[in-house]
Amino acid sequence: MSDFTSHFWSAYVAGLTLIGVFACVALLMWTRRMNTEVKPDESTGHVWDGNLTERNNPLPRWWIGMFAISCVFALGYLVLYPGLGTFKGSLDWTQEGQHAAELKAHEEKIAPIYAAFASQSVEQLATDPKARAIGDRLFTSNCAQCHGSDARGSKGFPNLADKHWNWGGTPEKIQETIGEGRTGMMPPMAAAVGSPEEVRAVAQYVLSLSGGKHDGKLAALGKEKFAACAACHGEDGKGNPMLGAPNLTDGVFTHGADTEAHVVDMINNGKTAQMPAWKDKFSPEQLRLLTAYVWGLGGGQAAQ
Repeated sequence: MSDFTSHFWSAYVAGLTLIGVFACVALLMWTRRMNTEVKPDESTGHVWDGNLTERNNPLPRWWIGMFAISCVFALGYLVLYPGLGTFKGSLDWTQEGQHAAELKAHEEKIAPIYAAFASQSVEQLATDPKARAIGDRLFTSNCAQCHGSDARGSKGFPNLADKHWNWGGTPEKIQETIGEGRTGMMPPMAAAVGSPEEVRAVAQYVLSLSGGKHDGKLAALGKEKFAACAACHGEDGKGNPMLGAPNLTDGVFTHGADTEAHVVDMINNGKTAQMPAWKDKFSPEQLRLLTAYVWGLGGGQAAQ
C-alpha cells in the first residue's frame, strides 16, 4: 500500500470519527433549543383510547447532561488514545505495550514461587507436592488437549505415563522435547522393501518382534527384508532415540493397532507427526516444573 493511500484512509477514518462526535454535539444543541420552545404538558394531538394523550415534554436535564458528558468523554478519549486513523494518542498507549507490562508484573509476582524450587533437581521436584501441583496445572492447560487429562494419550498422541519414549525419557530429553518440539517422520518404505507380498512379510515380522499375533512363515520371510528398516529402527527393532524411531519390540503402536493392515499402511504410506515447540510459551522455571511433572508420571528414565 502506497504512502498516499495509507494517509488517505487514515484521514478518512479520523474524519468520519470526528464528524460522528460533532454531529452528536450538534444534535444535542438543536434538541436543547427545541426544548425552550416546548410548553410543559403540550399535547402533540395524538390521543388513544379516548384519554391517553401523547405529550411533547422537554427532555430531562439529567439525560441532556449525560449526553453532553458522553460527547466530552469521546473527544477526550480520542486525544489520549488511538482512534483517529494513525494518530497514536498523547499517552502513546498500545495494546501490545499494556500486555507486555501486565505480563512483566505477573512474572515479578510469581518469581518468588518458582525461586523456591530452583535448588531442587527434576527428580526431587517430581515428588514435591507443591511443584507437582503447579506442573499439573501447566499440563492441564497446555498439554491435556493432545495427551489427555491423565497423560495416557490417544491414537497419534503418545502415552506419557508409561516407560516407552521414542526420543528418550530422561529429564534432559523430556525438557528438550517440550521446549524444542519434535518432528517424527516415517518415510514410505514400500519401494525399498519390495512387492506387496514382501511388504506383508515385513509387517508380520514387525508384529512378531513384540510377540503379537502373526504368521510365522511370513515373518521368517520378512526378517531379511527388514534390513531396509534397520537403518532407523535398528537390526533388533528396538528403535533409535536419536532419530525418534520407535521401539518395535514393546508392543506400542501409537498411530494404530497391532494389526497387519496398520503396519502395511505405515510401510506403504509412511507417517509424519509433530510435537510443537513450547519454549516461547513457558518461562525456564515453568518448563522445568512441567518436565518434572511429566517425568514423574511413572515412566521417566534416570538422568544421565
